[in-house]
Amino acid sequence: MQLNPIYYTDQHIAFADSVRKFVQKELMPHINEWDEAETFPRELYKKAADIGLLGLGFDENYGGISGTDAFYVLLSSIELAKTASGGLCASLLSHSIGAPPINHFASTEIKESVLTQILSGEKISALAITEPGGGSDVAALQTKAIREGDDYIITGEKTFITSGMRADYYTVAVRTDPDAKGANGISMLLIDAHSAGITKTKLDKMGWWASDTAHLHFDQVRVPAKNLLGAENMGFLVIMNNFNMERFFLASSSYGFALTCYEEALEWAQQRKTFGKRLVDHQVMRHKLVDMATRLTTTRALLEDTAYRLGQPELQGNDLVAQICMLKNVATQTMQFCADAAVQTLGGMGFMRGTKSERIYREVKVNMIGGGAEEIMKDLASRQLGY
Repeated sequence: MQLNPIYYTDQHIAFADSVRKFVQKELMPHINEWDEAETFPRELYKKAADIGLLGLGFDENYGGISGTDAFYVLLSSIELAKTASGGLCASLLSHSIGAPPINHFASTEIKESVLTQILSGEKISALAITEPGGGSDVAALQTKAIREGDDYIITGEKTFITSGMRADYYTVAVRTDPDAKGANGISMLLIDAHSAGITKTKLDKMGWWASDTAHLHFDQVRVPAKNLLGAENMGFLVIMNNFNMERFFLASSSYGFALTCYEEALEWAQQRKTFGKRLVDHQVMRHKLVDMATRLTTTRALLEDTAYRLGQPELQGNDLVAQICMLKNVATQTMQFCADAAVQTLGGMGFMRGTKSERIYREVKVNMIGGGAEEIMKDLASRQLGY
């Protein structure tokens, strides 16, 4: 797809090319094996760091890459989606949601000792907010942090945590004021994932097989108070600060997976013959492909407009938050439509393990739910727009 010079620079294109080569060399030869094994080698984090994939949007003083905007996220998401493995993408980049609170709110000491290790691929970061009884209702979280001298004592549970089993650091939402209601009284803490009192349980999933996903139990876990991210009882602001880019990343990935489905369906339709002619020579199939292409084109336009707005301080505000909510829904609906259409196009082969569309079809719902379910996105958008 030709890139619009209004949005993309030579640096964007060069970076996308480096990610494309990384995907072809390091990921594609092994991706089916890793997905079936429900894991991938830990050294992949270091290889991803070496091409700058882990440093996007982070402070260069701690190993990040300066001058990288949302278009870098969009382009890298599209290239990674060619693996058709959302699990690998989610776990390999779990730091993209686990580490920003460290980048923006941790002390210099913590950044030097922890963030540098994460961005170099030496250590793995995970975000731990969701709880068994809360889901998208972040304000309802129950995990408690009680101050005891120079430490906090953590008790509670987290679930659906991406990279929860292998992570070295958790960025955890806790309730530091038990009497506060809703979003008040919440704080964010950086917790060493190897601390005494943490129990990790692997969760089995419909899709994202290559991503380890865990249920975490904290039983009187002692955490230094210096690991507080931001001000005490102001953690909800830290969480909200994280959501824009998380949702943009999910939208970008969803577009990439939808595009991968389209490309596989198109290639199949150009080769497969039925009733004496290629599938693509049947009008009904051409219409199906055009429907996919139409949704992809409209989604790409909204993605690029949103990426541009994310880089313009004067365009930040409620309207942008609403647009990101709408973008996530549009992109995941496009992924759902294209995955379904691709499996239908491939017919029996679309039901076989090993095709890209089959794997993506199983992973549609996690994109529609993760980072805020579709219904939550609509409600948040309506509030931002003043309804």
